[in-house]
Amino acid sequence: MLEIKNLTIEINDRYLVKNLTFTLNKKDKLAIIGEEGNGKSTILKCILGICNYANVTGIINFRENRIGYLEQSISEDNLSKKVFDYLFSSLEEYYDSLNNLYKYLDIIKLQDNILEQNMKNLSGGEKVKVSILKLLLGDYDIFFLDEPTNDLDIETLEWLETFISNTTKPIIYVSHDETLLSNTANMILHIEQLKKKQDCHHTIMKTSYDDYIELRLNSIEKQTQISKNEKREYTKQQEKLTQIMNKVEYQQRTISRSDPHGAKLLKKKMHSIKSQEKKLEQVELTEKPDVEEGINFYFNEVYIPKNKIILKLEIPKLEIEDKILSKNIKLDIIGNTHLCIIGNNGIGKSTLIKLIYNKLNDRNDIKVGYMPQNYQDILSSYEYVLDFISPSKSKEDITTSRTYLGNMKFTSNEMTGKIANLSNGSKAKLILAKLVLDNCNILILDEPTRNVSPLSNPVIRRVLKEFKGTIISISHDRKYINEVALELYHLTKEGLIKLR
Repeated sequence: MLEIKNLTIEINDRYLVKNLTFTLNKKDKLAIIGEEGNGKSTILKCILGICNYANVTGIINFRENRIGYLEQSISEDNLSKKVFDYLFSSLEEYYDSLNNLYKYLDIIKLQDNILEQNMKNLSGGEKVKVSILKLLLGDYDIFFLDEPTNDLDIETLEWLETFISNTTKPIIYVSHDETLLSNTANMILHIEQLKKKQDCHHTIMKTSYDDYIELRLNSIEKQTQISKNEKREYTKQQEKLTQIMNKVEYQQRTISRSDPHGAKLLKKKMHSIKSQEKKLEQVELTEKPDVEEGINFYFNEVYIPKNKIILKLEIPKLEIEDKILSKNIKLDIIGNTHLCIIGNNGIGKSTLIKLIYNKLNDRNDIKVGYMPQNYQDILSSYEYVLDFISPSKSKEDITTSRTYLGNMKFTSNEMTGKIANLSNGSKAKLILAKLVLDNCNILILDEPTRNVSPLSNPVIRRVLKEFKGTIISISHDRKYINEVALELYHLTKEGLIKLR
């Protein structure tokens, strides 16, 4: 249904992919994975022919199939519309879609009255749901999905997994949700940037995500071990030859002139050694695997006493723009608790966590760090990366910041460049790095793993699990909830319900 031959994509003398070839058939679910900033979304756009900032060569054949595209973020033009106008271009189109419309509204848990709401007033999860609804109402043959799970509540996530798994229509998608990848992908396209992003490499394999990760790790481990063994044996042979050569050279210097026969034998022996040395130099050793390394992420030691009162919160009504979202909210937090809040889209989780941040931020006895759902809430005041992460501009702080950003796999150009040029995943890593460098002992995190690659997320989960301070978070990432959250709360219209 889709054929790609020798696809090569270049941006400003940097290749994202070279000579990519694959075929997509019915029931194929191709997941594109790779680190932040490697161009996964750009590759989707280039295949679709809607990327105007890249040089693209190769053959892309859709065979007259209709393509449905879920973009990562909704354009400003569409955000200014009512939901009805975003979904339908005319009343006729609305009436033609009536049966499917109300079926899907029910399935993805959207109220009928959402059609009259403004797109810009919807929660992040509601915007994604409406975008998926628009896609489902179209009569498409192939789906392209760019981060379809962003901000979705767990119930809708599970529905999306079932839909992707069961549909016979082929899907190409980018996702950072490891559970979704594990449960849906049957093809993997792994995009890597090597040699400080000066070279690219891709792997395409028809297999599940879990099997691909296992095969990759086993292959890397095997090749690494072979390379070590060969180098060890090579060094051993080199040392042995050097010892013999030194011994023969010594014998040649000390042999008596009255022993021409012995001198001739030594000369012959030296010739043989040099011949062996030449052969040894021509041996091609197995190289260490040339793969993209993961991030090196860690917090400095922080400490909070276990009985320290962090927060005593009572909110009779949680509301936004005169709309009551929840009521009778009570939350007590002490010590180095790691808690996570879940709940349906639009229930007010981000509103609640922002309120908690504002309550804690002015305290002198704690150091609070905040990762909002919309990164621009804290990044919009800064033009350059170093302005944000090293505002003092002292040489020492800049050096420390650059070292840490290097550990997070930022290139030199990214470190000194503009924040606006970073991918969402790189912006997420930038904010995480800031939390570390500020020595925060209270972390308020709204979907911390949302835009980070599935290859980096295990590192982030491990580090947050080991964090000795307090974490107050929102997440729909099921692995994060299981591995990091010690306490779990469900926000409902009637308040917070403690699940564990």
